[in-house]
Amino acid sequence: MDPMTFSIIRHRLFRIIDEAVITLKHVSGSAITNEGHDLMVSLYRADGSLLMGGVGFLHHLTSAAEACKSIIRRFEGRIREGDVFLLNDPYTAALHTSDIYLVAPIHFEGKLIAWSACFVHVYDIGAMNPGGFSPQSVDIYTEGFSSPGIKIVDQGEMVQDVVDTILNMVRSPEMVMLDLRSMIACNNVARERMQALAAKYGSDTVDAAGSELISQSETLLRARLQELPNGSWQSRQYLDVNGETATVRLTMTKTGDRLVFDFTGSSEQSRHAINCTKWASLGGLFAPLFPLLCYDITWNEGVIRPVEMIAPEGSIVNCTRPAPVSVATVAAIQSVNNAACATIGKMLAASDRYRGQATTVWHANHFAIFKFGRNQKGGQSIGIFTETFAGAGGARSFADGVDIGGEIPNPISRMANVETVEANFPIRYLFRRRMKDSGGPGLWRGGSGGELAVVPHKAPDGGIHYVISGKGARHPMSDGLAGGFPGAPNKYAWVKSEDGADVVPEDAAAGGDPVSWGVFPLMGKDALYVRWNGGGGFGDPLERTPDHVVADIGNDLVSVEAARDVYGVAVDGKGALDAQATQDLRSRRRAARIGREAAR
Repeated sequence: MDPMTFSIIRHRLFRIIDEAVITLKHVSGSAITNEGHDLMVSLYRADGSLLMGGVGFLHHLTSAAEACKSIIRRFEGRIREGDVFLLNDPYTAALHTSDIYLVAPIHFEGKLIAWSACFVHVYDIGAMNPGGFSPQSVDIYTEGFSSPGIKIVDQGEMVQDVVDTILNMVRSPEMVMLDLRSMIACNNVARERMQALAAKYGSDTVDAAGSELISQSETLLRARLQELPNGSWQSRQYLDVNGETATVRLTMTKTGDRLVFDFTGSSEQSRHAINCTKWASLGGLFAPLFPLLCYDITWNEGVIRPVEMIAPEGSIVNCTRPAPVSVATVAAIQSVNNAACATIGKMLAASDRYRGQATTVWHANHFAIFKFGRNQKGGQSIGIFTETFAGAGGARSFADGVDIGGEIPNPISRMANVETVEANFPIRYLFRRRMKDSGGPGLWRGGSGGELAVVPHKAPDGGIHYVISGKGARHPMSDGLAGGFPGAPNKYAWVKSEDGADVVPEDAAAGGDPVSWGVFPLMGKDALYVRWNGGGGFGDPLERTPDHVVADIGNDLVSVEAARDVYGVAVDGKGALDAQATQDLRSRRRAARIGREAAR
């Protein structure tokens, strides 16, 4: 193909996805979508294979490909121009029932030439618990409606009886309908722009460019893998639910131009909703692989071909129906993501050429807290604390992680403004700020996480309720690298008002009763306190320059106690470096390490 034509088509495909994403965000009325960016838009070839992945949560690129292929199989002979299909069954392709895929065929001159697919986390799905994450569910049947594929738009016309049936099963039909309309609009834009591209260059030329783009991506990734060292690297991730610990174990092996991710040894599937299906695990391992190994390679089917996944059936990373999976995206899937990030980071760190691209694990433990109840305007509100998308950057091999720096699997994630939340829910923030001592210590410090506290405010019912799920707060999960420490773990606390007095920020941050799984009230003058994890550190904390540590103290990122006990850095009463005391501290700590090694 003419190189100029190929380049133009490639860039037009990127722009089509960008415009579709903008459409999705502008039509949606949900903060989790238009501010948290819990979304994905991608293009697929006529056979359902990934043509070009878009931004958003990258876990969904491969799962949506399977969704397209499933629709092709299920509706063979009944796929027409202008159709839109809905799929959200986790045992077919989706990650969990709350993440609804809308996939749409793209025709040109009567011929199927491509697919567009998008998802958002819909406002509610009709599960036992509001919002979609349903910690009280014991099976898939209580996690809301799920479909392995259903047509909701037939040749451009809404199939109203089907849509009405869906809306009849959810707590907030108006917002769910707005979610669906935003995805329909997104697919409409993708279809119209792809048709315009085919009209200008011809559908065969566009398809040939797509085929060449996929071949190019495969060639580039295989070449990069050949430049990396052969070997095996391991990672373990822990999940805690009510004191029960589950483990995700990964051995990543790189041989020549192939990568194998083997999850043998992971825990058996759980009775809690932390499990995920095999399609979800596949998406979880690709979520960090795309940006870490393919940052300059187009994300498409070519990137998938050199990668193999082994996930034992009946395990927490490949559960069997009807195991509950509603919490999967912030539980087993994120653990798969973290483990893949850790092993890829270790492989890069083992390479002289690519060591500069090694990173530790970023924001490793989402806190999935949904709040629900009557708001200050008398209406019903359901929504997530989008601070979970604020994340924390992992340290790199050459620099500190970014404070409140997002996460690798979603390059465009962010949190909503405090004012947005307070305008839609009867709560008031006592504070929202960076969390001291949360970034993993190291030669390069992990980025800090954050903390917040909220209280009821102008609530008609005296307050609201909230749903907590995820991986618990017992284990550090943002792994360090090359001697770096992990980031601090999450914390959730119910801070109860004493004798009806207002909870003040200092009291809220000081403690309260730990909570981590289930449904809880936020009533009266009580407060909810949340701390989220920092990123992992890189290298030995005793190698960090004292000036960097003193600067962290001054920026309220590291406490004087942690500086002394972890970094071996001493400051005087005015916060200035005490060079002699620092030298003595570090000498004693190194000597103690040698003593421990000699005693083994």
